[in-house]
Amino acid sequence: MDLNIKGKRALVMGSSAGLGLGIAKSLIAEGAQVAICARDSKKLEHIKNEIHAHLAIPVDLSKPKSSIELIKNVNERWGGIDILVTNTGGPPQGFFADITTEQWQIGFQSLWLSATEAISQVIANMKENKWGRILLVTSVAAKEPMTRLTVSNGLRAGLLGVAKSLSLDVAPLGITVNALLPGYTRTERLKELKVDESQMISRIPAGRLGEPEELGALVAFLCSQQAAYITGQAIACDGGYLHGL
Repeated sequence: MDLNIKGKRALVMGSSAGLGLGIAKSLIAEGAQVAICARDSKKLEHIKNEIHAHLAIPVDLSKPKSSIELIKNVNERWGGIDILVTNTGGPPQGFFADITTEQWQIGFQSLWLSATEAISQVIANMKENKWGRILLVTSVAAKEPMTRLTVSNGLRAGLLGVAKSLSLDVAPLGITVNALLPGYTRTERLKELKVDESQMISRIPAGRLGEPEELGALVAFLCSQQAAYITGQAIACDGGYLHGL
């Protein structure tokens, strides 16, 4: 199937590894012009060459206004962005009583402001072109909170409301906005959380972990012209992990 996104200008945030990298690969495979970003400049340049990304910009999304500068940088080179995928690494673990105000603030900047500020910088161009795709990578934790992921549980759930609210505003303009809820996927983040893989798999109906490329395939489809009627949704890619409707 031709997804009709060849030549579209796409920015995938947090894309030197894991889910972001899987998404970038899928968009490149469909012929999109893809910019990637991450903190580690050396690793980022290596990934750029490996996957044949078109642009690589070092950025630390945990820093204030970083996503605004990121979008300005891409716009200066490309003149606009057609597809925006917001994605960041997960914050530290901790029960509510253990989370400091500073950790909440860092999490808010990284998970929330990096996404909303980036969106605010691309939306005008999308409205002018009467076409755009905005995808917010959250987590199944946005619907079913996970033990000790307090900051992630709280902030990612809020992004579902942002996606829905924005989708109502821009749907008449040919712009779709969707949130993605990846489940337990084979990434470095899973290793950081020290998850017992066998125990986790026993709770997943599909009987295995997900792969980053599977989320990437979902993103590529949602960016397509064929998916133009899908907006305002929170779509899980979790092997059946979520129990609610």
